[in-house]
Amino acid sequence: MKIHNGLSKLGATLRDYVESIGYGARTFLSVLAASPGLLRRPRLLIEQLHFIGNYSMLIITLSGLFVGMVLGLQGYYTLNKYGAEQSLGLLVALGLSRELGPVITALLFAGRAGTSLTAEIGLMKAGEQLSAMEMMAVNPIQRVLAPRFWAGVISVPLLASVFSAVGVFGGYLVGVQLIGVDNGAFWSQMQDGVDIWKDIYNGFAKSVVFGIAITFIALYQGYEAQPTPEDVARATTRTVVISSLMIWWLDFMMTALMFSK
Repeated sequence: MKIHNGLSKLGATLRDYVESIGYGARTFLSVLAASPGLLRRPRLLIEQLHFIGNYSMLIITLSGLFVGMVLGLQGYYTLNKYGAEQSLGLLVALGLSRELGPVITALLFAGRAGTSLTAEIGLMKAGEQLSAMEMMAVNPIQRVLAPRFWAGVISVPLLASVFSAVGVFGGYLVGVQLIGVDNGAFWSQMQDGVDIWKDIYNGFAKSVVFGIAITFIALYQGYEAQPTPEDVARATTRTVVISSLMIWWLDFMMTALMFSK
């Protein structure tokens, strides 16, 4: 009897999991299908770009600066052991453009903008605003989800670029201005060693994929949350947890594909 009950619970869990994946895929396709409507109302996209991207700029800039400074400091002490401190600029640039820039930006975006999106959509559902839109023959996916989705997809690569650029400046402040690494060597090593396609383009591609994943997870969790304060709070927590795990998994898979050749 206990075995039968255990199998029943396992089957129900698997069924719910498959149903959630299928419904999520259908919602994602619905968002894509509703996206061309933004061409008629670009103001919706611009407003969300300001809310999602511009309001995240401060934390991204400050985090990039300090990460670059720490990377420059730790990199110098490591390279100095082998007499290769002149390659500090290359180390900072590669570390930021390939890995730290896209990943840390995505994590910060999930914590700041992702939770905000989930809470906003969840509260709109709890306040029956989405139902009211349907009653007025307004598609909530086109009016609410699509602008926020594309704003997130556009914002994450731009924020990751800002993070990397500010991080390089932070590494320059520590390495050149504070420690005394040769200025010409810092920039020339970086210029010679960083490949625009293999390094910068791959990092940009990562940030685009992260933006798609994080933004959709945040919107889906809010859209599917039960219209209660408790479930909206749980959905916000799920957004951070699922987004963080998804970022690390996607980062591993994309790194293996991009740099395995």
